Amino acid sequence: MERITHLPALPDRPADGHKGMFGRVLIVGGNDQMIGAPVLAGTSALKMGAGLVQIAVPQSILPAALSITPELIGLGLGDEKAGKAGNGAKNQRKLNESAEKATSIVIGPGLGTSAEAANHLRRIVRLKKPMVVDADALNLLSKLKKWPEYFKAHAVLTPHPGEMSRLARLFGRSKVPNDDDGRIAIAKEASKAFKQVIVLKGNRTIVTDGMRVYVNDTGDSSLSKAGTGDVLSGMIGTLLSQMQNPLDAAVLAVWLHGTAGELAGRSLGMRCVLARDVIESIPMALGKLESTKAR
Repeated sequence: MERITHLPALPDRPADGHKGMFGRVLIVGGNDQMIGAPVLAGTSALKMGAGLVQIAVPQSILPAALSITPELIGLGLGDEKAGKAGNGAKNQRKLNESAEKATSIVIGPGLGTSAEAANHLRRIVRLKKPMVVDADALNLLSKLKKWPEYFKAHAVLTPHPGEMSRLARLFGRSKVPNDDDGRIAIAKEASKAFKQVIVLKGNRTIVTDGMRVYVNDTGDSSLSKAGTGDVLSGMIGTLLSQMQNPLDAAVLAVWLHGTAGELAGRSLGMRCVLARDVIESIPMALGKLESTKAR
């Protein structure tokens, strides 16, 4: 495979631009025990420069979610538990309308694995849209007997090693290697099997479309906290809404995410960094990227 050694350029940001020029990102996720996950993804998407970010979460948690980041737009869905979906058809119609309007979609952060969550996933991935599929969305897909033929999204899948080991069952593998070569090989195999971009997270995150591969060298244990994966999903979501090539968007987001984690760790100490601190360090990571390109 061709090895990617240079980072893609950031999308242009005209000084006279308006929010309609910078992407509309839809985040689908959340449940009563996971209010923070979709909020972290949505907040990081905004911080990365999306013009508008909407979170589709159960109505029961929507007020709390919006109180954390009021810049987000909310879409309240029925209760995430099976049998308490309220007006399911109306909920699904609202979600479909929002998905059609979005320039990119992130599905999975805090989604849960209920029957209703599975229904949302089945409907969303039928859309031919740029999409990040993460967390519980990956777990739901891994429970299927084979990769679904109805999956039409142009997606970036973002498994950590545990999620990858479950997905790998769909193409006859079970273990995720620890070494670079082994991780590259299984990520490539997954990309070819699913026909999607793979971001295999971990130390030296692997990004591949099956033909090109990038091995990331940014990040440290500052990122070893719950919620940092949701931050990455939101960052990828924004760049997918602004860039033509999903592999380029994923590579750039992974580098920036790792750099933001490092910068937060230097400021606060690696053991003290929270996911929200990584979000706050995104502007400095962007600045570092610009200075690196200027050399």
